[in-house]
Formats: sequence, structure tokens, C-alpha cells
Amino acid sequence: MSERFEQLVLPHLDTAYNLARWLVGNPADAQDIVQEAFLRALRFFDGFRGGDSRAWLLKIVRNTSYSWMRKNRPAQLADEFDEAIHSDETSSENAEARLLTRAESERVRNALEALPLAFREVLVLREIEGLAYKEISEVTGVAMGTVMSSLSRARKRLREQLGIAARREA
Repeated sequence: MSERFEQLVLPHLDTAYNLARWLVGNPADAQDIVQEAFLRALRFFDGFRGGDSRAWLLKIVRNTSYSWMRKNRPAQLADEFDEAIHSDETSSENAEARLLTRAESERVRNALEALPLAFREVLVLREIEGLAYKEISEVTGVAMGTVMSSLSRARKRLREQLGIAARREA
């Protein structure tokens, strides 16, 4: 079992850390969360029935991160989704281009950190970690249509945050 765990799960260590770091915003806390998530994954590995081991692990990391935040930062989880505030009524621009532009990486990082947790999560999973909509649906436990609409709204909010940051710099 341990050899199979190493082959299927350990290759996703960096992805797990990236998700935890973006969710909690602190490298040391992210390391603790990933360690706890890997212990949970190892403990429940006999329940893994095959399929996408990355999505399976990231779901554990996500759940571990949210449990940690409920215990240590309950106010951060209180930023609920509000349809009126977060709805996207215009067509979505290509957020990937902004995320990949090295010259703006600091500004993008700050804008991502300013987003509500649910938006930051879906953007990180899609744009940074490259998960497919179906994989994000598996990780977050929401319908694929909800993933797509959340991603659209998150991209819009990211553009707005980047616009605010640009106006501050001008």
C-alpha cells in the first residue's frame, strides 16, 4: 500500500502545497495543512478506488484547509457569496493571459489575495494548477455548471481588482 501511495499521491505534493498556500495565505500554515492532509490521505488510502489521485488529494487538502480556517480564522470564511455582488453580466476576458504575465505577477498575486476565498480557490485550481472543470467539481463538491459560473465571476472580480490596483499605482 505504501508504495502505491507514493506512486499515486506523492507526485502531487507541490500542487497540494500551492492550493493550501493560496487558500490560507501563509506558507508555514500551508505546510502544516499539507502535512495533515497527507496523513489523512495515507490513513484513508485503502478507501481510494482509483480514478484521479490528484483530484482526490486536492479534495482532502481543500477540506483540511477549510477545517483549519474554521478553527483558526472563522472571520475569513464569513465572506459569503452574494449573487448581486458577484454576478457577471459581461463576457469574460481571458484571465489566463493576466496570470501568466511575469511583469504583473506581484500585482496579480495581490489581486488574487484580495478576492473572496471561494473565488481565489476556483481561480487557483483552474488557472494556476490547470485542473479541468470536472476535476474542480470533484475537488470542491459543486456542480460543473456552478464551477464555470464561479470561474467567470472570479475572473471578473480579478479584473476589477487589477483595475483598482492599476489606478492606485497611477
